[in-house]
Amino acid sequence: MLKTVFALLKKDLLLELRQQHSFYGILLYVASTIFVLYLSLNNPEADVWNALFWIIQLFVCVNAVAKSFLQESRGRMLYFYSIAGAREFIIAKLIYNIILMLLMSLMSLGLFFLLLKNPLTNPFQFVGIVCMGSISLSLVFTLLAAIAAKAQQNAALMAILGFPLIVPQLLLIIRLSKVAFGEMFRDGALLNLTLLIIGFDIMVLVLSIILFPFLWKD
Repeated sequence: MLKTVFALLKKDLLLELRQQHSFYGILLYVASTIFVLYLSLNNPEADVWNALFWIIQLFVCVNAVAKSFLQESRGRMLYFYSIAGAREFIIAKLIYNIILMLLMSLMSLGLFFLLLKNPLTNPFQFVGIVCMGSISLSLVFTLLAAIAAKAQQNAALMAILGFPLIVPQLLLIIRLSKVAFGEMFRDGALLNLTLLIIGFDIMVLVLSIILFPFLWKD
């Protein structure tokens, strides 16, 4: 199983390296958006800085992660069906999208620090929260992209299904990230927020492994 997962993951990484136009397209979107924010706001307040960062990560995730399934043709999926199992395939996609989203989020954070100053009191703590939030977003949108890809490539379905899932998750991440700006939490509140996000990630991961084989057979 691990060998198959590694082979599928290697395939996705090699395709990304060969077809760099999609990666650079997302990077251009991130850089241009942050530059427009720099021209418009220059030095935003901490709450505005935090909210804008996570809104951009949401759109980056939609554009970066969604294409992982939507770009797969029917013929290619039939080929994968013959050489790999459903669980190996979805685990490889999850790992690939996590890597891609972590890379894009850290690059976005670097541009935010460069152009929009640094209002954080604890940057290293915020980097950890960014990594956790990026993993959470990529897990959700990977599952949604898999469902949308099996529904006649209907990308609108991903947006409809994703709204009730991603909004509470994004609110939790934004709330948790405020600790890096120096906001004080009540005893146990910070731990509860962290456990909620981790629990949500575990639930999405389990659902992906359980439900994807049914989509795989379709």
